Amino acid sequence: MSTSIFLLWLVSIPLTIHAAINVNQPQGFLLNCGGNEKIKQDSLTYGPDDRFIKTGNKTEIKQEGLVPLLSSVRYFPDDAEEKFCYNFPVNKGRKLIIKTIYYYGGFDGGTEPPIFDQIIDGTKWNINTSADYADGLSSYYEVVMVAHNKVLSICLAKNEHTTSNPFISAIEVLYLDDSLYNTTDFGKYALVTLARHSFGSHDKLTFPDDKYNRHWDPLVDDNPVVTSQASVTPTTFWNMPPVKVFENSVTASRGKSLVVNWPNFPLPKTYYYLALYFQDNRTPSPYSWRVFDVLLNGVKFFSNLNVTTSGVTVYSTTWPLEGETKITLVPANTSPVGPVIAAGELFQLLPLAGRTLTRDVSVMNDLTKSFNKKPQDWHGDPCLPKDKSWSGVICSSGMNTRIISLNLTNAGISGSLPQSISKLTALSHLWLGSNELTGQIPDLSSLQNLETLHLENNQLEGSIPESLGKLPKLREVFLQNNRLKGSVPGSLRNKNGINLKVSPGNEVSS
Repeated sequence: MSTSIFLLWLVSIPLTIHAAINVNQPQGFLLNCGGNEKIKQDSLTYGPDDRFIKTGNKTEIKQEGLVPLLSSVRYFPDDAEEKFCYNFPVNKGRKLIIKTIYYYGGFDGGTEPPIFDQIIDGTKWNINTSADYADGLSSYYEVVMVAHNKVLSICLAKNEHTTSNPFISAIEVLYLDDSLYNTTDFGKYALVTLARHSFGSHDKLTFPDDKYNRHWDPLVDDNPVVTSQASVTPTTFWNMPPVKVFENSVTASRGKSLVVNWPNFPLPKTYYYLALYFQDNRTPSPYSWRVFDVLLNGVKFFSNLNVTTSGVTVYSTTWPLEGETKITLVPANTSPVGPVIAAGELFQLLPLAGRTLTRDVSVMNDLTKSFNKKPQDWHGDPCLPKDKSWSGVICSSGMNTRIISLNLTNAGISGSLPQSISKLTALSHLWLGSNELTGQIPDLSSLQNLETLHLENNQLEGSIPESLGKLPKLREVFLQNNRLKGSVPGSLRNKNGINLKVSPGNEVSS
């Protein structure tokens, strides 16, 4: 599924680098794409990407004052491949925050960056960094999602608008605690970050202040700013905002409403995940509280919110928004002081394109290891997105995608058939004829939907499995011109309506 989303951050390119801090890295992967060695960016260390991808070229960007993380790219000039994929070993079921970072830098001698697609575990959206680059900015996309398989794929692919080579500067794949954004149905959606701001602050907050390296941009408007006199405990909040987010807040006088225009760009009409963070900034006491209503574009979002020095968050997982957004905090008559707000996060709900059954993905990964000279586009999800499925692979429709046909006839592959191929239980057609396959035909008794089996013109050895004759839907078997021996099982030879070819080329008796 291709979905229109916003570009997240417009990241200016600093001319100087902050000193590195000796702290632990966040859990996950930090890649310097196209780089040949580890680099330090602020307090984080990014490593080369070679272990996670087997295609593409690397080059450096020669530009004075450019930070290390933007000084190299991996780009993909090969027209034969449908998509170019990084693969990360991840813990299935864990929540991830994923950033893909882009800075063109004219690496290919051009003046304008290419437009292309980004695909994360089969869900696709468009990458267009032209406007940002024209303003001298890098840019990145951020998405929160759950790993549905043991391998996470992040792919780039050309589309009808691509006129030069897709590229990427850096990737972050970091684990989140289960509590974060946990009211989202991650079986159906991912969260694409649109805005994350600390109100009243002049400094951006990142790692190590935020242990997940979420970026909290400063937002200063015409509202008065107050400084907190008490610390919050992040673990008491599901989304674990960093302590420093609450150091400053914007406020209004007693009895007056507080209005914050945020985010500072219009939104398309759809549904959003929205979280707002509050803390009474005064010294803790029995009187350190304030009560107010929260309205979004004039619609009641939360009534009689009681904010204390401990802090509180209010959120919605599916709130409809369109155009400019205005947050209005209306104080209760009994509130001793005016309303206050510290920070906010806004995500667009991104419908997932569905997912390929984990077992089918695992089998296809086994095949990539067993086959030599496999098709060049066998990277990422074998089925998704639909227009970028692997060569020779046909998949079912719907949210839970299955592989129903595999046709690599005369594809030049060699190697053997792993026993795990029998786990492709939705398979109707298996055509691997006219290649250089060796070894034995594995037990295929679990392929109860198999209708046709073509393994002719290979170098397969051993006997014809008895189990083939017991497959209820099997109507065509081509095994000629191999090195098979023995006899044709009676259950296969006598099967009603079977189109069976075992000769010439085998030492097999009928």
